[in-house]
Amino acid sequence: MALTDQQIVAIAARNNSEWCDVVCLAHGSPGVFDLDAWTNQRRTPPFYPDAVTLRHTPNVERVLSRVDATSGCTIKDSFASVDLSAHGFRVLFDAEWIHRPAQPRRSSRTAGTEWTRLADPDALIDWETAWSDAGISVGLFSPGLLADDSIAILGEYADDRIVAGVILNLANGVVGLSNVFARAEDADALWSGCLDAVEAYFPSLPIVGYESGPALDAAHDHAFMSAGPLRIWIKDSGETATT
Repeated sequence: MALTDQQIVAIAARNNSEWCDVVCLAHGSPGVFDLDAWTNQRRTPPFYPDAVTLRHTPNVERVLSRVDATSGCTIKDSFASVDLSAHGFRVLFDAEWIHRPAQPRRSSRTAGTEWTRLADPDALIDWETAWSDAGISVGLFSPGLLADDSIAILGEYADDRIVAGVILNLANGVVGLSNVFARAEDADALWSGCLDAVEAYFPSLPIVGYESGPALDAAHDHAFMSAGPLRIWIKDSGETATT
């Protein structure tokens, strides 16, 4: 039986919350799961939410009681179904969950480039530097992630330099795709190469993630379908995008 869009969103949200928890655990502050949401009582690392809702109608008061709801707090409203404005939050951005059914892909990698699974801390520093808008590494991604079989941090190399990348996390029966980036503007080449790499490391599994704007259009061009909206809320100040 085919899954409904709401069921797909629930699967994708759980996968994403598992990734958020892995990152927080690597920083010494794992979160807590319940039926309503994944939450973290300590402020999470930059780009990561303090809570991810896991159902369409969460108990908002309970979710907020389990996070540091002071200025800068971010909540990932996975179903775009709650209004946090009365609690001092405003919308940071909207996006759409995407999913791609399991399917084999024929390699279409461009000559002279190679997607590689990172295996050493120095490569991870180079990867974060290439990914960062500021062009620096601040240790957001712990080297311990490289030893986790359920995580794959991939970089595309050209002339020994990282020119594109993606993070994959295997959880809840699907592969979560996040932190997709490229220095070049060729979206078709980026997504084609990225998906070839996904198939190489986690073959024949459904893929989920979320995107907005041109990246969403590019995902649609590569067999991804939208499953539903999500919304990121932020308390008071702060313009940091959230993973």
